[in-house]
Amino acid sequence: MFSNFVTVGEQVFILFVLIGVGFICGKKKFMSNKSAKEMTDIVLFFVTPCVIINAYQIDFDINILTNLCITAVCTIAIYIISIIIATVAFRDKDISKRTVLRFGTVFSNCGFMSLPLQSAIIGPEGVLYGSAFIAVFNVMLWSYGVLCMSEDKRGMSFKQLFLNPGVLGVIIALVFFLTSFKLPVIIGKPVEYLAGLNTPLPMIIIGYYLSQNKLASGLRDFTIWKATIVRLVLIPLASFIIMYSVGIRGPILIACVIATSAPTAAATTMFATRFNRSVSISVDLVSITTALSIVTMSLLVAMAQYLGG
Repeated sequence: MFSNFVTVGEQVFILFVLIGVGFICGKKKFMSNKSAKEMTDIVLFFVTPCVIINAYQIDFDINILTNLCITAVCTIAIYIISIIIATVAFRDKDISKRTVLRFGTVFSNCGFMSLPLQSAIIGPEGVLYGSAFIAVFNVMLWSYGVLCMSEDKRGMSFKQLFLNPGVLGVIIALVFFLTSFKLPVIIGKPVEYLAGLNTPLPMIIIGYYLSQNKLASGLRDFTIWKATIVRLVLIPLASFIIMYSVGIRGPILIACVIATSAPTAAATTMFATRFNRSVSISVDLVSITTALSIVTMSLLVAMAQYLGG
């Protein structure tokens, strides 16, 4: 329990250091709304696909494929549960606020916050299952996520649902894994370097918007706290109970609990920016859930290890 607490705490501290850099950039006018939006597009259209492709640069193994499929099915079930809970929980008449709250409770920061913890607790196997979770995350992000933020079903098309950077990245990564194809160094290294930007850039963007926002207002907003409880407690517990009840145990269970119990995804702020929704609420939600996750993640992961390890 204590070791989990320390590991998660280290990741949260690193996260806030990067957010602090963005905060300073905003206060010192090194960044503007225009540059923050441009950085957001770089992350969504280039960095995100590279994260998935880089994770699946491994040799094909049938046992790995089987476990990855089980993890993917569990992840899909988790997102279905999350969407139902978020839809029932948030019915605010303000479209901008409602979409951000639903998006922010459905999508967790399963990349930066989860992968290091999965590696520390489970080992390389945990990173692999964590990558499977991230793969489904990206498919959902660019399908349900776009639909949730835009709330425009008529605007959804095959191109938007399947021919977007996140989904295309998953398809390419799976093809490489199934064929054991390894990118040549001259291409693989740039992909690896771009994937490495997945942590600092989103955090700097959030830090910038935090510098432009008064967090005190978020602390007084009941709906922010409601969304925080749903994101950090209700959804992870519901996911754990369902997986445990159908016999999921061991590394797959623990990896999924780690990913599900992570705070609100940084993509919430990036998508809020892209679709002109309430950026201030997204920043409040990301910041508050990240700060509190040091306690909630430790407790939930310890519970998963004790009951299903």
